[in-house]
Amino acid sequence: MNTTGSASSALTYDAPALGSRLHLGDLARLASVGLRTRKLRAGLSALGIALGVAAIVAVLGLSSSSSAGLLAEIDRLGTNLLTVSNGQSVFGDTTELPIAAPGMISRIGPVTDVQSVGDISDVDVYRNPHIPEVNTNSISVKAASLGLPKAVATSVATGTYLNAATAREPVAVLGSAAAERLGIDRVLPGERIRVGTQWFYVTGILESAVLAPEIDSAVLVGYPAAARYLGFDKHPSTVYVRAATDQVEAVHAVLAATANPESPSEVTVSNPSDALVARARAKSAFNGLFLGLGAVSLLVGAVGVANIMVISVLERRSEIGLRRALGATRGNIRLQFLSEAVLLALLGGTVGVFLGSLATAVYATAKDWDVVIPTLAWAGGIVSALLIGAVAGLVPALKAARLSPTEALWSV
Repeated sequence: MNTTGSASSALTYDAPALGSRLHLGDLARLASVGLRTRKLRAGLSALGIALGVAAIVAVLGLSSSSSAGLLAEIDRLGTNLLTVSNGQSVFGDTTELPIAAPGMISRIGPVTDVQSVGDISDVDVYRNPHIPEVNTNSISVKAASLGLPKAVATSVATGTYLNAATAREPVAVLGSAAAERLGIDRVLPGERIRVGTQWFYVTGILESAVLAPEIDSAVLVGYPAAARYLGFDKHPSTVYVRAATDQVEAVHAVLAATANPESPSEVTVSNPSDALVARARAKSAFNGLFLGLGAVSLLVGAVGVANIMVISVLERRSEIGLRRALGATRGNIRLQFLSEAVLLALLGGTVGVFLGSLATAVYATAKDWDVVIPTLAWAGGIVSALLIGAVAGLVPALKAARLSPTEALWSV
């Protein structure tokens, strides 16, 4: 009798103690039981969350890396380049810059370099005269000053640029895109192209001009040659101005009035580096679309976690009943299944952060960008996964906790 009474007392004493001694290590082992015994199902459920988090991390990481790369490139190219170009009259017609505009601009104190190009209209470029006239490939022809490459922060990829002698002769230098469209990847002796009705010898091909993309698709000839062979009127269409870095705003304020004192309102002044930054910001607006796709993947992952937890509760009723019979409280059962859902989501989130970071690193390295993964990206991915796990596992956890020991064991 005493033995039975002692055993009964021990059981009564140990039962509540079991609930109170559910430490973090015990909870971790209990939470991982369902994942370890149903690996394939758990893996597929975590996959949705992993893909969603990976998409979010990759989008934010690539956006930050791209911005960092752009800022580094702008710093390398210089933020002190200003452009003065044709504006419009009050009637909407395109106006002309005065022929003397580059010379007048060069007299501004903080200005360090002035170069220009002039659009030559009604002149098309072909590789040879046998190409149909409609196949212009959108190549423009421009008269160019001799120091243009340095002013726009580009260089000659192959061959040589114009000089004082060749600027007077039928000699051309190709922008990077123009050379590609003409099928010319290197300068060969005697290489010629047809500009209007005149043969021009090709002496060089430029690297891409990031700050002046209009030059990439142009064939450049000297001002004297343009006037002599192509009927050019010598009016510049765009003037490229380099100023002292700390005086850019001051120079910007007086450029229009200096270039065209009679009609400063008919002159357009811009800073190409500002345009690049604005373009990057506009491009980042599309990030919202990809973030939305990532959110959809996270939602799908949340549904998967909720589904596996509901099934887990149904399949493990005997385990729930046995643990309740041994003294586990409703809170213990609720915490066990909630922790299992959170652990499953956290596993998917961790894998997603790794995949997104890897994708960012690979792409940024291929583009020669600095690899930048914002804290918001990886921390947000982990926190999102934890919240999804908590929300998705809450209802199944509450359902498991409501099962009484007799009901759970009776259903076995």
